[in-house]
Amino acid sequence: MSGGVPGRSSRARRILRGPRPEAAPALVGRAAALVGVLDIAAGVFPRFRHSRMHAIAEVLPGSFGPFAAALSLSSGVLLLLLAHGLKRRKRRAWRAAVVLLPAGAVAQVAYRHSILGVLIAVALLVPLLLHRSEFSALPDPRSRWRALANFVLMSAGSLLLGLVIVSVHPHRTIGDPSLADRLTHVIYGLFGFEGPVDYQGNTSWTVAFSLGALGWITAATTIYLAFRPEHPAARLTEEDESRLRALLEKHGRRDSLGHFALRRDKAVVFSPSGKAAVTYRVVSGVMLASGDPIGDVEAWPGAIERFMDEAKAHSWTPAVMGCSETGGEVWTRETGLDALELGDEAVVDVADFSLAGRAMRNVRQMVKRIERAGYETRVRRIRDLGDTELERIRRAAEDWRGTDTERGFSMALGRIGDPVDGDCLIATAHKSDEQPGEYGDLKAILHFVPWGRDGVSLDLMRRDRSADPGMNELLIVAALQSAPKFEISRVSLNFAMFRSALARGEKIGAGPVLRAWRGLLVFLSRWFQIESLYKFNAKFQPRWEPRFVVYRHSADLPRIGFAAMQAEGFVDLAVPLPRFLRRRRAAAAERTCAHAVADREVHAA
Repeated sequence: MSGGVPGRSSRARRILRGPRPEAAPALVGRAAALVGVLDIAAGVFPRFRHSRMHAIAEVLPGSFGPFAAALSLSSGVLLLLLAHGLKRRKRRAWRAAVVLLPAGAVAQVAYRHSILGVLIAVALLVPLLLHRSEFSALPDPRSRWRALANFVLMSAGSLLLGLVIVSVHPHRTIGDPSLADRLTHVIYGLFGFEGPVDYQGNTSWTVAFSLGALGWITAATTIYLAFRPEHPAARLTEEDESRLRALLEKHGRRDSLGHFALRRDKAVVFSPSGKAAVTYRVVSGVMLASGDPIGDVEAWPGAIERFMDEAKAHSWTPAVMGCSETGGEVWTRETGLDALELGDEAVVDVADFSLAGRAMRNVRQMVKRIERAGYETRVRRIRDLGDTELERIRRAAEDWRGTDTERGFSMALGRIGDPVDGDCLIATAHKSDEQPGEYGDLKAILHFVPWGRDGVSLDLMRRDRSADPGMNELLIVAALQSAPKFEISRVSLNFAMFRSALARGEKIGAGPVLRAWRGLLVFLSRWFQIESLYKFNAKFQPRWEPRFVVYRHSADLPRIGFAAMQAEGFVDLAVPLPRFLRRRRAAAAERTCAHAVADREVHAA
C-alpha cells in the first residue's frame, strides 16, 4: 500500500494483535457449563444416580433430598449463566464462580459427606485462582432492557424446566393430572405456593423446593440486572466530535465513509499523537469499527493499537466493517487480523456522468417521464434551508421511514439538519398538488454528507409512498447534474454487498458453486435487498470500490455478522418506543444541540 506507514518491531506487533483467546478461560468456561448441566440433571431426574452417569453424579454438589435437589438445580443454573462470562474473561463472572464453587463444596460435606465432591469443586476452583489475572475484562455497555430480557427468558426456561420436574415422577404422582394442572402447579411453585398436583412421600417437598429455587433464581438475576451499577454505552462527546471534525477537515478526502464517524452513538479512541482516530460501537460483545481510521495514515497504527487495547480490556471481539483496501492492509498488517471482501461501493465521477447513451436509456426515460408528470427538484446545502422547511423535511424523513427503527451504521449519519452539519447536501423532489399534504409539495428526500471538500456520500433516501416510482433515480440524477455548482467531483452511492458474486454468477461460464452462491444471495434479497441495491447502483454506471470486513477468526464471523445486522437496524432486540415519543425525543435532542452550538458561538464572539 502507499502512504508510508511506519514499521513496527516484532514486540509492538505482538501487542497490537490484541485479545487472543486464552486456553485457561475457555476450558474453565466449558468445565463450568458441563458441571452446570450435570447439576441440573442431578436435581431434576430422580433416577439419575442409577444411570450410567452414576459415577459423575456422586461428586455433584448437594444430595438428592428435597433441599439438596433444589441446591443442585440452583448451582447448575447459576454455573450455566456464568459459563459464557468465564469464557470472555469477565471479572464479575470470576468473582461469582469463586464464591459459588466453595459453597458447593460445603454442600458436599454438609449433605452428602462426599470427599470426591469437594475435590471436583476444588479441581475447578484451582485454575480459577491460578489464572485470576486473565479474568480481568471490564463490564460491557448495558441498558435496563437486559433485566427485562432476562426475566422473559428465565421465566420461559423455568416454565419448561418446571414442567419436566413435575412430570418425571409418574410412579409417585397421585391421580392423573392434566397438562393444565401441571402448568398451574409449576406457576404456583415458582412463587412458593402449593399447586394442584400431589405426590407420595417426600417427592412433594422435592418438587416444591426445586420449583421454588427456579423462581428464586429468576427473581434474583432479574433484580441484579435491574439494580447493578450502570456501565453505560460510550457516546461521542462534544470534545471528541470537535477533534474528529478537525481531522476530517485535513484528511476527510481519503475515505468516503469518514463523515459517518460523527454519529453520536459511536465512541472513539485516538492515537497517542492525536492525529488519527478509530470510531466504534459495541454490539453484543463485538467492538465494531466502520470504514478506515480517521486522520493521517502515518498515525493509523497508534489509533489501531488503542482500539485493540480497548477490545482486550473488555474482552470484546474486534471487527471492522466496510474498510477500504488500504485500510484493510493496515489493519491486517498491524494486528494480525484477517480480511474478507464484503462488497463494493458505487462511486460516480461527476465529470464522466451523462444521461446520453444506450447504457443510460432506462434511467433517462424514467427521469423524463417523472419530469413530465410535474415533479421538480432542488439541490441545496443544509445551511441554505430555512428553519420551517428544515423541520418539515425532518418530520417527513421520520414518517416516511419504512421501519420502526432507523437503519444504518457504517454508511448512515443518523440525523438531518444538525446546525453543525451545514455542509451536508440535500436533494428534494416537489410536486404541486391541488390539496397539499402535511409536508406541502415535498415528495422525496436524498441526504448526502461531505466526502472531503470535493465529494459527497449518500446518507439516506426517503420518499412519500404515494409519489410516483422513480423518485430516487430522479434525485440522484439531479444531484449529479448539480454537483459542479457545489464544486463536487465525486458522489458515493449505496454499498452493494457481495456485488462481485452477483455479477460473476450471472455470466456465461460461471461454475456451479458460484451459481449456487448467487442463488442464495438472490433468495436472501427478499429480506435484505442485496440484489436490488446492486442493480439500482449499476444503473448509474459507477466505478466499484471494494470494501472489506476485518475479523480475528473465521469462527467469529457469524457473531460479527449478527452484531452488524443489529447495528445496521436489521435486527432489533430492544422494545421500540412509540413513534410520537421517538419524535419528541429527537426534537429535544435537536434543540439541545442547537443551544449548544449557539452557546459556542456566543463564547467565540
